[in-house]
Amino acid sequence: MVYNSGEAMPISEKLIQPRAEGEIAFILKKDLMGPGVTNAEVLAATECVIPCFEVVDSRIQDWQIKIQDTVADNASCGLFVLGDQAVSPRRVDLVTCGMLVEKNGQLLSTGAGAAALGSPVNCVAWLANTLGRFGIGLKAGEVILSGSLVPLEPVKAGDFMRVEIGGIGSASVRFT
Repeated sequence: MVYNSGEAMPISEKLIQPRAEGEIAFILKKDLMGPGVTNAEVLAATECVIPCFEVVDSRIQDWQIKIQDTVADNASCGLFVLGDQAVSPRRVDLVTCGMLVEKNGQLLSTGAGAAALGSPVNCVAWLANTLGRFGIGLKAGEVILSGSLVPLEPVKAGDFMRVEIGGIGSASVRFT
């Protein structure tokens, strides 16, 4: 489920062990079908990038998970929050852009685009190419989350989080 920046997210009734991570979301304007998708093709197919929080969850106690658990647990998918600002991916250096994450007004972590397989663009190309081997493509209009740039942070009702990505913008969420 998608939430807009600033909205309250009712995690206590939807999730078990939620954790938040800052990411860059890609909104596609053209389909991408691998294998063979290049970074240049990802950029050409992307309408915009948006700051994002992904709120992941796990049914595995204390997050003591292995890759098999992640697959069985729907890749720990939960919810996500999109920021208000949308920027062309060609207007920002997605490798060096810095990320700041705050929790309850305190700086929690920092990261850069390079933390996601060297570039968030690499992540989208990898996804398109991996899915393409199974005859599945990424479609125009889809939101693609490119991977976390910072460590996962446990969250609970009452927490407020904000992410700021240099050259892109910010997103915030209050958990209820």
